[in-house]
Amino acid sequence: MTTVLAERVRALIADDPNTGEIRMFGGICFTLNGHMLCGTMKGGDAMFRVGPEQEADALSRPGARPMDFTGRPMKGFVIVSQTGLADDQTISEWIAVATRFVGALPPKAKK
Repeated sequence: MTTVLAERVRALIADDPNTGEIRMFGGICFTLNGHMLCGTMKGGDAMFRVGPEQEADALSRPGARPMDFTGRPMKGFVIVSQTGLADDQTISEWIAVATRFVGALPPKAKK
């Protein structure tokens, strides 16, 4: 399922030359200007970096929950369940929310 979701995300962001991807969290992390934007996870869930200011609003959306890998939620990140990613329009909306935060960050210097 991770591969299917990754292909859907990849198709939605493919036109942006500032995006990239790396393997992370047992899935694929998509980046914008070198910053984590979103990622796919085992089981078909996805992670989105929405920023602290948008987090409460993001968590009110269907299928969203705090990102918590270590017992402590990560501020500004949410996980969206597979059921909350029903179609490409919904995925595109989540990408737009993440892009509002990540797109405002200065580009990371290349290593």
